[in-house]
This record gives sequence, C-alpha cells and structure tokens, in this order.
Amino acid sequence: MGLFSRHKPKIKIQTTKKDGFSGWLKCTHCNELIHFQELEQRDNCCPKCDYHYRLSVNQRIDSLADAGSYKELFTDLQPVDILNFEDTEKYAERIVSAQAKSGRDDAISVGTAKVNGLDTALAIMDFTFMGGSMGSVVGERLTRLIELACERKIPLVVVSTSGGARMQESILSLMQMAKTSAALAKLAENHILYISILTNPTTGGVTASFASLGDIIIAEPNALICFAGPRVIEQTIGHQLPPGAQKSEFLLEHGMIDCIVNRHDLKQKLSQLLHFFYQGNEK
Repeated sequence: MGLFSRHKPKIKIQTTKKDGFSGWLKCTHCNELIHFQELEQRDNCCPKCDYHYRLSVNQRIDSLADAGSYKELFTDLQPVDILNFEDTEKYAERIVSAQAKSGRDDAISVGTAKVNGLDTALAIMDFTFMGGSMGSVVGERLTRLIELACERKIPLVVVSTSGGARMQESILSLMQMAKTSAALAKLAENHILYISILTNPTTGGVTASFASLGDIIIAEPNALICFAGPRVIEQTIGHQLPPGAQKSEFLLEHGMIDCIVNRHDLKQKLSQLLHFFYQGNEK
C-alpha cells in the first residue's frame, strides 16, 4: 500500500460514551472544562478554581471516617405522611420519588465511626433527598445519636447540608428544631464535644438549630450559610446585600463560624480537634 493510498486504515474512534456523555463538564463556578475523573480524584472539587461540589453520604463517609468503620444506626425510623399533605403532589408520592432518586430512605444518615482511631458519633445530611430538608425522621435520628454520644461519652460530628425544615410535615418539622437543640443542651451539660461542619448550602431551620450550636463550627469554602436566602432578604428589606454576604468567608469575618477548612484537609483538621480534646481516650 503506497504512502498516499486512498485506502485508509479503518480505525474506530469513539469520542463519546454510548449514552452521549463524553466525560467533560463545565464548572458552574469558573466555566472551565473539567473531566469527571479529575473531580473524583480531587474530592469533587474543581481542579481549576477548587469550587466544592456536593458529596453524597457515602462519599462524605469515605472522606471522614476510617475505612469500614461506619455503622449506620436507627434505620428503622422511616418517613410517613402523617398529615396526608398534598400540594402539587402527594407527600407520600414525594417520599417514594425522593427515595428512588437519592437511593436513601431520608435526608440524614447517622451512626458511629472511627476518625483516625477515635470513636465518634457521626451524622451526615443528604441534599439529594428533598433538598436535605429536616422532617421528623431527621430530627429523631439526630436526637437519638446525640443521646447515644451522651451515653457513651464520645464526641459528636454533624455534617449539614439542607434547605431547611420540610414544609410537608408542617409543625412536626419545626418541632425538630427544639428537640435537637434540647438534646444538644444535655450533651453540653455532660461536657461532650460537638463539632458542626457546614457545607453548601446550609439554610433554614437547620441553620437556626443544631447546625449553629456546635462547640466548634467549621465551614467549607464558599458555602451558602443562612436562614433565608439572599433573594428573599433583599425583597423583604428592599436593599441589596453586601457582596459575598451569607457565604463562609463573610461569616468567618463576622464571627459566626470558627474556621474555614478546605475539603482536602477536613479529615486531618477534624482528627486534630478530636484528639486534642479526647487525648488518651482512644479505644
């Protein structure tokens, strides 16, 4: 076959996956193209601007807890439509849809784990389940975990990401704010450490209750942390908020949180704090 032969070798070049996804994504923060494998390798953070994308519950467990040490608790508590609530869709149907979409039974997973060998009570919220909204199951699971931490005298770590109280449960959802806060008061009376980790976004009734009650409050960079969102506040007061208001950096500057920790360093920082307060108590 000559060098300039018209018979070209048959080489099959697959530019995209069969489902049409090439693996390339545009960062919603810096608009740079990134590959999904780069995100996975960097704890779901943009390799260009370090924007922190959300993590699933399992990803968060893997990033904070020692391998294989997490034991989920209180899974017998399941959401129910006690009020027969219906707006554009029945709440019972929303629950089924959210469970199918997220692969979880509600918006929080609680259990015990080891963080660099130290026994810890760990709770992680899941934004993919109805926006991480707090209903009766979220409040009860968290309260029972707090009581367990109090009984075993082990530190409590809660990773929050939430749109607030779950409107479909009405007053029953709002009651969880008082219940979790009361349980944390008992934890404080027993001098047991509570570390609250705020991720993007942490809003509404979660911010107004247990998320803001940590002995130490850590936030991820550029996380939205507020009670009501910026748009709602601006419409209410008739004024524009300062640039960056309600973001982690703004809250740190105004003394609302204790520190901002990059996700890559979060386990190390958490381990340092836990071992500082519980030195010699490792089991």
